[in-house]
Amino acid sequence: MNKEEKKTATAIINKRFNKEDIHRSISMPIYSSAAFEFETAEEMEAAFLGKSGKHTYSRISNPTVEHFEAQIKAASGAKNVTALASGMAAISNTFINIAYSGANIVTSTHLFGNTFSLFLFTLKKFGVEVRFCNLLDIADVEKNIDENTCAVFAEIISNPHLEVVDLKALTQLTQKKKVPFIADTTMIPWHIFKAKEWGIDIEIVSSTKYISGGATGIGGLILDYETFDWNNSKALKTVARKFGKSAFNNRLRGEIFRNIGACMSPHTAYLQSLGLETLELRFQKASSNCLELAQYLQTLPQIKQVNYTGLKDNPFYAISKVQFGDYQGAMLTFSLEDRKACYAFMNKLKLFRRATNLFDNKSLIIHPLSTIYGTLSPEYKAMIDVPDNMMRLSVGLENIDDLKKDILQALPSS
Repeated sequence: MNKEEKKTATAIINKRFNKEDIHRSISMPIYSSAAFEFETAEEMEAAFLGKSGKHTYSRISNPTVEHFEAQIKAASGAKNVTALASGMAAISNTFINIAYSGANIVTSTHLFGNTFSLFLFTLKKFGVEVRFCNLLDIADVEKNIDENTCAVFAEIISNPHLEVVDLKALTQLTQKKKVPFIADTTMIPWHIFKAKEWGIDIEIVSSTKYISGGATGIGGLILDYETFDWNNSKALKTVARKFGKSAFNNRLRGEIFRNIGACMSPHTAYLQSLGLETLELRFQKASSNCLELAQYLQTLPQIKQVNYTGLKDNPFYAISKVQFGDYQGAMLTFSLEDRKACYAFMNKLKLFRRATNLFDNKSLIIHPLSTIYGTLSPEYKAMIDVPDNMMRLSVGLENIDDLKKDILQALPSS
């Protein structure tokens, strides 16, 4: 554990409450209340106008959720954090905040299924264009950026393709073009990866994954580092004249977030606060398991291909090492002969759970093309380029020898 890891863990675990609990609880209580009472009408007015910092209604803010957001600030160094009902809520709120009819988003087709669908179908109905390009080719990214580009968006390790973008190259380009760089960093948590240090302006995280600590609840996070000059944003330049680099958060919390209503529940915030306390240990164990399992899969003749950025022969190994260090996450993919072989293998597994999600304490397996991307037309399935003979593993905290044995017994005899 390096000094930064120790600092992050300590900051999370020892983040004090905004107000002292009347019973001096050391765990933030669950404030399962829709509304909050005031002594006077004047006090109530001040709270609703945002002048007192007091809570009014849990769709807008809540003490338990506020504490969770404060822990995320302490872990990440973000200026502003908004906790939402899901990772997709975090992505949709972010782009509704900065996009407009006639705007375009520059991104890749190699995205998680619902993110791809949001950009291509949902936002399109509101006049927002998505420009798919190769994020690994900076020249291709640059030629797609114009005066109506509201953001460049990337997943730092794409799901399930496991592509790794060159973050420094992308941030240099977006800074030159005066366009915000927005990244989904769900795959690598903050004690390993600090988004601000890599030039990411807005960070999006599905807290359902590593943070929740055993898949106890659905959640999402928007982290604003106040590094972008929103005077360069057509959607936010009016707000930026008054609030400067706080314009993104000001409009998000003052309008978009409260109007859409995708708030995180207090109970989820409580569970995810607990998950944060063991995040570092669980991530390192799961990542270590994943690397060892990937290396084992490479020795099995029935396996056609293994994709994990922590493998030395992986095309993204070098850039991943630079950007993420020794821990490359707990997701890998591998291929068999065809879909029929994948189904037969999955059906014989006894320890791995046939389920979606990532980074549960339990190991999970899914066939992405038939599930996550299953409703797409053949045309769009070709765009996302997920092989039909590929399975995705989310490696958990079980004994690694037990995981190996389960895989071996489910494979056909060589």
